[in-house]
Amino acid sequence: MIHHTLAGLIQKALATGLIEKDDIDYARNQAMHLLQLDAFPEEAVEPTDDTIPNLLEALNDYAVENGVIEDLLDDKEMLSANIMNCFVARPSAINAAFNEKYAESPIAATDYFYELSQNSNYIQMNRIRKNISYQHDSPYGKMDITINLSKPEKDPEQIKREREMKQTLSYPKCLLCKENEGYVGRIGYPARANHRVIKIPLTGENWYFQYSPYFYYNEHSILLSEEHRDMKIDRGGFERLLRFTEQFPHYFVGSNADLPIVGGSILSHDHYQAGRYEFAMTRAEDAFTFRLDSFPGLRASVVNWPMSVIRLKSGHIDELVNAADEILQIWKQYSDEAADVLAFSGDTPHNTITPIARKRDGLFEIDLVLRNNRTTQQHPAGIFHPHADVHHIKKENIGLIEVMGLAVLPPRLKQELEQIQEFLLGKSNHVEPAHLDWAEQLKAQYGPIASHEHAEALVREELGKKFVRILEDAGVLKEQQAFKRFIHAVNEQTAKTI
Repeated sequence: MIHHTLAGLIQKALATGLIEKDDIDYARNQAMHLLQLDAFPEEAVEPTDDTIPNLLEALNDYAVENGVIEDLLDDKEMLSANIMNCFVARPSAINAAFNEKYAESPIAATDYFYELSQNSNYIQMNRIRKNISYQHDSPYGKMDITINLSKPEKDPEQIKREREMKQTLSYPKCLLCKENEGYVGRIGYPARANHRVIKIPLTGENWYFQYSPYFYYNEHSILLSEEHRDMKIDRGGFERLLRFTEQFPHYFVGSNADLPIVGGSILSHDHYQAGRYEFAMTRAEDAFTFRLDSFPGLRASVVNWPMSVIRLKSGHIDELVNAADEILQIWKQYSDEAADVLAFSGDTPHNTITPIARKRDGLFEIDLVLRNNRTTQQHPAGIFHPHADVHHIKKENIGLIEVMGLAVLPPRLKQELEQIQEFLLGKSNHVEPAHLDWAEQLKAQYGPIASHEHAEALVREELGKKFVRILEDAGVLKEQQAFKRFIHAVNEQTAKTI
């Protein structure tokens, strides 16, 4: 059976262009070594017809049953990645192919690399399909709701091994470093043997492009700095984002903010996220337009969005960079007590920006989402952060992806929401304590519910409303007058420097 499975993997590698016929013996021998197979039948072996992820799972099952590896997550992840590495070209060859495709068009280049990243099983398609995803109609447009079930859960033995392992290694320095390319992995650190990155120079620096192994939207990709350095929102970052859209106009690209609470989960490595997807925020219309006195030729507006978004448009990247930097520098020093915005507590800064860039209708655009991470006794998690009454849905940082209108909600919600549905149907009284008030409110509001389909649709609708509330909590300048006070401060400050 194992020979049929391995033959099936080789057949799929040929069909997807990972290898050519001349590579068959080499690739098979390398995979056989990893599976501790000493020989392969001389007679023809009927290949198992299945997907690459399913074939890899079957090879893992064989390896566990025959003592090649232990039945633990890390062992199986490393074996799968190492087997696929037998079929994936070296980085230099992949970069050369990407650049050759780019000469045809940027779309041809990213199509090639996206397909390769799926075929190599670096993008974990089997796991991504487990996610619960749907859209919610809101006053701001169609929001994307995702309950993230793609990242595998660790079993107790896996956790025990990680605790016993001395964490003395500091290579690679983090999950985003380019040195992860081809890294075999270790206990508590993911396998990256089948991982490849594309070098993309930006503004005189080397940056590297890869896809996310657990993507949340179409062609979800990561752009990472060659240097392991802290994330920083500054003029250079604005220029890199816009220059990237110049090279890849079919992609948006954005950065998480660079402060705790309002930033992303990895602030220790400068990186951006990109992709070929139109979020609800991108489609959102202007709430009102305004003039930036220093840049009269630039189009400026405030977006009708639950968070605080300034949108700048121009045909000239330099003009956008200068304008964005001007707004950033003033915002970093800006306070408005009437809006609960204070720029500093002592020497601790609170104001920063989440920027997103794209090219649309012949113009470059940059969205500047104003952020503030100040905390108080009333809001210890953050004034402009999901408030305590919605922590039962999400209490984690509101990062770049959520800012744009895609909820990435914790996996615990799958079972917890099913409990609420059973509660609404009158089939169970068990609801997690954190959700009990919400569940009772829904029951009082909607009365008896007859069908499972109705209960599921209702809970999904109400979950979408909660996400909108979460974004509204994270909005800094909640009233139009507060926004206009800030815009006035920008124009007043720049007038003093002219």
